[in-house]
Amino acid sequence: MPPQIPHPDPGTPDTGGPMRYLWWLVRRQPWRVLRGSLLGTAWMIGLSVRPYLIARAVDDGLRAGDTQALALWVVAIVVAGVGLSYLGIMRHRTMTFIREDAKARSAAVVLRQLSRIGAVLPRRVAAGEVATIGGSDIDWTAQVLTLTGPGVGAVVAYAVIAVVLWSISPMLALCILVGVPAVGLVVGPLLRRLERAESVYRKQQGALTARSGDIVAGLRVLAGVGGRDLFARRYAARSRDLLAEGYRVGAVNSWIDAATVAIPGLFLAVVVWLTARMAVTGDVTIGELVAVYGYVATLIVPVWFLLEGSHQLIRGRVAARRIVALLKLAPDDVGGPRSAPDRRGGVPDRRRPDVVAAPEHPADLHDPVTGLTVPNGWLTGVAADDPSAALALADRLGRYVPSESTWGGVPLTGIALDEVRARILVADHDSYLFPGTLRDILLSRTESDDARWDDDDRPRADEDRITVALRAASAEDIVDALPAGLDTVIDARARSLSGGQRQRVRLARALLAEPEVLILVDPTSAVDAHTEARIAERLRVARAGRTTVVLATSPLLLSRTDLVAHLRAGRIVATGTHTDLLDQDPGYRHLVARDSADPDLDRPADAEGAYP
Repeated sequence: MPPQIPHPDPGTPDTGGPMRYLWWLVRRQPWRVLRGSLLGTAWMIGLSVRPYLIARAVDDGLRAGDTQALALWVVAIVVAGVGLSYLGIMRHRTMTFIREDAKARSAAVVLRQLSRIGAVLPRRVAAGEVATIGGSDIDWTAQVLTLTGPGVGAVVAYAVIAVVLWSISPMLALCILVGVPAVGLVVGPLLRRLERAESVYRKQQGALTARSGDIVAGLRVLAGVGGRDLFARRYAARSRDLLAEGYRVGAVNSWIDAATVAIPGLFLAVVVWLTARMAVTGDVTIGELVAVYGYVATLIVPVWFLLEGSHQLIRGRVAARRIVALLKLAPDDVGGPRSAPDRRGGVPDRRRPDVVAAPEHPADLHDPVTGLTVPNGWLTGVAADDPSAALALADRLGRYVPSESTWGGVPLTGIALDEVRARILVADHDSYLFPGTLRDILLSRTESDDARWDDDDRPRADEDRITVALRAASAEDIVDALPAGLDTVIDARARSLSGGQRQRVRLARALLAEPEVLILVDPTSAVDAHTEARIAERLRVARAGRTTVVLATSPLLLSRTDLVAHLRAGRIVATGTHTDLLDQDPGYRHLVARDSADPDLDRPADAEGAYP
């Protein structure tokens, strides 16, 4: 069965700013937040009940010598302690739910955004930045929601204690009313400094994470060319810079932590000193002296929560700002509508005049920029002098950029994007391989795949399909070499496999998708000539009758195609079979000769076995 997720629809986040995003997290669970606020307030106020009960026990029982009254007040103190413990447990439990809900919701909207923007992500945001957002920023934004519980309770408790002290002594109440804001004035500048330092630190942390990921990904290559020590020294230098920035953040944090403990303690000492002098002069009773001490000692808790909450708010704002920046990224403009129209009897919804119906049956693809026409059902090779021109052609045919390309005479940009994605697949030779078992990597499971899975979460009829795809990609040996075959766990990017093995796995994955149109970008650049020859022949058989475009300059691949187009200076300058172009197009002959030790090896031999 498909896994359950906390928020199938996390909602639409408010990306107007970091504070608006945090408020959106609060608004997504209003009743739970209200319950947390009530419990936090009751718990905070409950802290001040016991000093009052102790004062009554001293004045009415102990000093008056009334044993019965003393016993009653002691029982009340015990009951209050039990009730306060229960309130504390429920408060903490509710706030944990609130924070976890916020984490899950933020993770859901971030994951949805990552899948939505797709290929634009690596060009806009470093991988380390994304890792930092997913690893720590989401957690810091959730921690801010603690302010909705104990934070609200701290403000209310502060006001209640001030009122109670006013009934004992206006001077003491005035100390409370003036002293706590003074604490905020002292700590406020430190918090603003912390926000600036945190922003710089988190940015450098993301950059360093990205660099470490790049080094790990290319470690084998670096070792081969002797660049491992060079990159290790550069990484160490960046680490030292980050360490220095971390010390600056830590210095500010230490001052804030010190102020959080020292200032309330100093505040408590001043108030107790004043109350003791008032008790000596008889202005307050001994019980009231004990109560004032209890009230002020209790006040340290809400003051600490307010200071800690301010600290969390600063960190949460920095984290939320980074999340909002990611959520504001827009996918590449691919032109036209993105979703399929409503259909009645196969007719597009007239309310969506921008949407045109895709060809009902397989059809030719045409790119006006290069002049290339891809015949339906053919295996077409495109040999480009400039690799960037080949990639641009793939982007246009796959509708990854706006273009005038057509499919069966219909503009690609007028067809719903989800339908284009379902029927036309562009498979790059270095596309990402997610971690998981080899079976999971080959069978990219989506909701539409659920029908193929049984109650034991195992594929029903995919074994044969996998076998056929692996053979077509000449990848059977990969499965045979793995300890658990298809069920072997592969790490991210499949670093445990060689470059050629990863490329063949990608090809098998693309073949398993069985798209109507498959566009392969240099699918055999990392394999040896013998393997490439097998792939070329088997690919032709596996895709027989379906449209396939191979963007490559390998003569082994191009010689097995039905049609080859020579792309030069952004235009198709010649078309024909591989043999025809070798004979008639010197530019093509020179281009494909760069992939072969002998440019004439793929030309037909004469009757005596010699090559012309």
